[in-house]
Amino acid sequence: MNDRKMIVCLGELLIDFVPEENGQPLDKVPAFQRAAGGAPANVAAAVAKLGGSSRFIGKIGSDAFGRYLRGTLIDAGVEPALVETEEARTGLAFVSLRRDGERDFLFYREPAADMLLEASELEDDWLHDAAVYHFGSVSLISEPSRTATLEAARKVRAAGGVVSYDPNLRPALWPDEQTMRQEVLAHIALADIVKVSEEEASLLLETHPADAVQQLLAMGAKAVVVTRGEEGCFVVTRNAMTLVPGVRVKAVDTTGAGDSFVGAMLYKLAECGMTAERLEGLLSDEAAVMDIFTFANKVGAITTTRRGAIPALPTLAEVEAL
Repeated sequence: MNDRKMIVCLGELLIDFVPEENGQPLDKVPAFQRAAGGAPANVAAAVAKLGGSSRFIGKIGSDAFGRYLRGTLIDAGVEPALVETEEARTGLAFVSLRRDGERDFLFYREPAADMLLEASELEDDWLHDAAVYHFGSVSLISEPSRTATLEAARKVRAAGGVVSYDPNLRPALWPDEQTMRQEVLAHIALADIVKVSEEEASLLLETHPADAVQQLLAMGAKAVVVTRGEEGCFVVTRNAMTLVPGVRVKAVDTTGAGDSFVGAMLYKLAECGMTAERLEGLLSDEAAVMDIFTFANKVGAITTTRRGAIPALPTLAEVEAL
């Protein structure tokens, strides 16, 4: 049994500017609300809001937005492992929301501070107690953050920790879709558990989601989790597939919903002392999968009922009350 429960996330930390009301394209939005965001940071905050232990590794600008983001992580209960730089400013993303809460993004990252994180800046204390290490693909787009992201994953994996990978595709940030596919898929074997939406699975492998999942398993993942919005998710290993029904709510903003789902999943895995060796067996057990992912579906659903990412994350008490 692994008694380490720290969940370490690495990647982008930025400001989301979210419209105050839905239904307008970006060029028509009259006013925005500032909210902390960035997928791996959202995951770390989701874990902490649920009562788990989480640390976020990233790079921020020596500017007002960087200070705001550091404070937001601390307020959420996340341990900040942040490097500050004057070489670039903290990244920004403007978001427009349709009536159903789905999003359109406009990014300001030319470059953003998070893209400049170097492997040499990773401190040993940031990784030594990691039960789980989580990363996405945005930090793989360019150097030096790409090398830093992968180096941290290799260190945690070598120490017996679980490596979690959510590609969280943002095609607008990549040179082209083919480059995105090649880079994202090149690191599947480094991960124990891979989370994708149905749309992402089809986009990555250019095939039906069910066939895409089998290809991801063949590439080396021990388990693949496919999210389906309000329809729930399904969890696939080489030995089993389990469908977990979703939770229907009135969505206001889907920003951060997938990240809160991942945070809830990792929280539950860390709570049960999960190791890489035991992961496939656990996620092949229907009862265990239903327990973990019913909980994760609830967390994701609650997040969609509020605006922003980190500000929308629920506490454990709120999830249990649903």
